[in-house]
Amino acid sequence: MVTYDTYITAAQVCELRSKIADLGLIISITLVLDNARYQKCKIVEKLALSLSIELLYLPSYSPNLNLIERRGKTVP
Repeated sequence: MVTYDTYITAAQVCELRSKIADLGLIISITLVLDNARYQKCKIVEKLALSLSIELLYLPSYSPNLNLIERRGKTVP
């Protein structure tokens, strides 16, 4: 687990990918991400490629797929 109390940058995203790769899993890894700029930059994509981690981006507007969008909403 990686936890931050401040602004997230590409460096933190790269750290998370490295920690996942260090687990030594023998299965393929696919990370599902939203389209945040710090997740979609070249440095993050290049690191994921070098670690054999597939990046799958959610569609631009997908509140039903992005669980954080549901936080704070009340159920009718």
